[in-house]
Amino acid sequence: MAAVEKRPLQIYLRADQLEALRALARRRGVSMAELVREGVDQVLDETTPEEDPLMGIVGIFDSGLDDLAQKHDEHLARVMGEEGAGAT
Repeated sequence: MAAVEKRPLQIYLRADQLEALRALARRRGVSMAELVREGVDQVLDETTPEEDPLMGIVGIFDSGLDDLAQKHDEHLARVMGEEGAGAT
């Protein structure tokens, strides 16, 4: 299995959180870092797409095309061709 790149992150926990995390890591036989990564994965899995700030841009542009989602490549190629033809 390929190694997953990991990056460091410093966090501050309350004393009770730290002790509970240590105890749980010991019981499970894993590192505290592994438990933190599991917790981050769980929060990300529970996050709905609507909570993503980029979702705010969905629907703000009207292309005037009824089939843009299905034929976006064709429309893009046509526009790129038109722009390329005008650049002489």
